[in-house]
Amino acid sequence: MTSGGAPGGPVPADRPAPADRSAPADRPAHAVLALGSNLGDRWALLRGAVRSLDKLLGVSACSPVYETAPVGGPEQDDYLNAVVLTAPAPPRELLAAARAAEEQALRVRTVRWGPRTLDVDVIALGMRRSDDPEILLPHPRAHLRAFVCVPWLDVEPDAVLPGHGRVADLVARMSRDGELAGLRRGASMLLDEGGTAG
Repeated sequence: MTSGGAPGGPVPADRPAPADRSAPADRPAHAVLALGSNLGDRWALLRGAVRSLDKLLGVSACSPVYETAPVGGPEQDDYLNAVVLTAPAPPRELLAAARAAEEQALRVRTVRWGPRTLDVDVIALGMRRSDDPEILLPHPRAHLRAFVCVPWLDVEPDAVLPGHGRVADLVARMSRDGELAGLRRGASMLLDEGGTAG
């Protein structure tokens, strides 16, 4: 046993205190989550998702809603999409909150890439990277998705997607390539004027 004071006692002056790893200096300011729905009452489902995420994580900002044509998969109706910023949390906690919001919406998705009542994806957590197969960070396809990048840019103009650079540059590239044609901006009513879910 090494000397240096009783367990739980003060740290001796000649020994530095252990670093506090619970609150690193580069702790992200927020997490980025993307919402989508193309089955049922899409507006109500998105509002319900924002309310759920607000209770579980705390929502600080919500983008306008965009109507977008589906990408890939079987023929299906258009989506309503939005992006929210929430308080930061460990990746698994973010994933649990996303799944809870989907479960509350009685998520229905019959086939891969098919229509669904609600989809909630964790997109980014600051500059953090995760190779956890349960939750890859950043989302591996976010840089290809106008329905993620455009609303994200609305709520965070200086956003950076790790490994892909500024979101503004990604959107500019999408615009040049004609990838924004199917994106239609709607209202901003998922949060009320007080900043709470409507």
